Amino acid sequence: MTSDTPHSQPVPAASGAPAPAAREGAGQPLVQLKDVNKHFGDLHVLRNINLEVRKGEVVVVIGPSGSGKSTLCRAINRLETIDDGEILIDGTRLPSEGKQLARLRADVGMVFQSFNLFAHKSILENVTLGPVKVKGTKPAAAKELAMSLLKRVGVDNQAGKLPAQLSGGQQQRVAIARALAMKPKVMLFDEPTSALDPEMINEVLDTMVGLAKEGMTMIVVTHEMGFARKAADRVIFMADGQIVEQATPEEFFTNPKSERARDFLGKILNH
Repeated sequence: MTSDTPHSQPVPAASGAPAPAAREGAGQPLVQLKDVNKHFGDLHVLRNINLEVRKGEVVVVIGPSGSGKSTLCRAINRLETIDDGEILIDGTRLPSEGKQLARLRADVGMVFQSFNLFAHKSILENVTLGPVKVKGTKPAAAKELAMSLLKRVGVDNQAGKLPAQLSGGQQQRVAIARALAMKPKVMLFDEPTSALDPEMINEVLDTMVGLAKEGMTMIVVTHEMGFARKAADRVIFMADGQIVEQATPEEFFTNPKSERARDFLGKILNH
């Protein structure tokens, strides 16, 4: 990855949470959240979130259950609306609805906990549907792209099967291929391994590590600390709807600054 942007420019931090410098080769801000707030009734789930993710950067979001991680992820492509603040993708403010939102959403790939594949369509059809229907790709070109992506995630030999005929790990890799087929600028992963059996987790994480090495911009909500250590450029720690701390994996795991982060790491790393 190359960029005209000096890599010494710091990534703006949430208030009270110093951010490390972007990694060498990281580009311009691709995802920007400015003073974002979100309530569910009386519950304030996102509190004045300020965050920038640069092109080519891999950001892993961790924190206790109920800290706002998944809501943050879902707000970035407007699966959750926000109460105030703004979210920009590649400099364009996220529209609230309509065709503009659909176009911008196509730039933001999303992989969920549950695979969300169409049960009555083949694996190949699942991957070609978006490019044909949303982007107007010709079916033959969409099929060629889909097969190359299915091969990339290691399930091209399953192309004619239905999702139910695949393991959970295979289905999640298909979901990744489906998101990639839209040629997104950024990929969001919301707990992509939490519904998987332990032996299937690594095959999905390995696919994600491969994407990170290729320079895909990624925001990953996960409990997989090994992935955070291996693939992240930056770890964001959330608690009570706020970004409490952000740092490189090395800094975060060896020397967390906040008591909340130390307590969280103490509980998960000792079990």
